[in-house]
Amino acid sequence: MLLDALTLGRTRAQWIAQYAESHRNPVNRTCHTFGIPMIALSVVLFVAAIFVHWLWPWGLGLFVAGWALQFVGHAVEGKPPEFLKDWRFLFVGLSWWFEKMRGKA
Repeated sequence: MLLDALTLGRTRAQWIAQYAESHRNPVNRTCHTFGIPMIALSVVLFVAAIFVHWLWPWGLGLFVAGWALQFVGHAVEGKPPEFLKDWRFLFVGLSWWFEKMRGKA
C-alpha cells in the first residue's frame, strides 16, 4: 500500500517514459548521461567519507558538477527538471540512466 502511494500506481516504465519526455534534446541527454552518475557516486563518497575523511571534497565536487550539468542540460532543453513538479523524479533519473546505458531509453 505504501509503495502504491509512492508510485501513484505507475510502473517503472511509465515513470521513465514521463522522465524521457523532458529529456529529448541531445545536449540535455548528454549532460544527464554524465551528471546522474556523478551525483550517485557523490552520495557513495559522502557515506564513505564518514570513515575515510579525505573523500568528502571529492564527493562535494562530483555533487556540484553533476547538478551543474543537470541544470545546464535543462537550460538547453528549455524545460524545468521533472523533480520540481514531483520529488519522486529525483529517483527516476537513475533508473532512466541505467535504461539509457542498456540502450533502452
